[in-house]
Amino acid sequence: MQYFHGYSVVGLVAVLGLLFVAVAFAGGRLLRPFVPTPEKLLTYECGVDPVGEGWAHTQVRYYVYSFLYVIFAVDSIFLFPWATVFAAQGYGGVTLVEMFVFLAFLAVGILYAWKKGVLAWT
Repeated sequence: MQYFHGYSVVGLVAVLGLLFVAVAFAGGRLLRPFVPTPEKLLTYECGVDPVGEGWAHTQVRYYVYSFLYVIFAVDSIFLFPWATVFAAQGYGGVTLVEMFVFLAFLAVGILYAWKKGVLAWT
């Protein structure tokens, strides 16, 4: 019975959290004014009245650059623990080779993207 005591505390906190969220949403719904008008029900787009179709073309290159940034940000996160292990006694050569293999994989990915023309800003 003592084993399940930890689970019951977690379950109680989860139930209290859900109850708190439900009470907050219900209170907001009861206290807010609700006066729908046709103007309020229009699609809001940066203060400009919506004109034309709802379909718009977006440039994929922005997403590609942001994705590449995220990849290199995550890779830099892997470099910090590597630096601490590299400084430890007896691990220098092994971790150095592992890091060059890791960086080689990154370089192959960048070269592939460059050859495919993904990095061309046109």
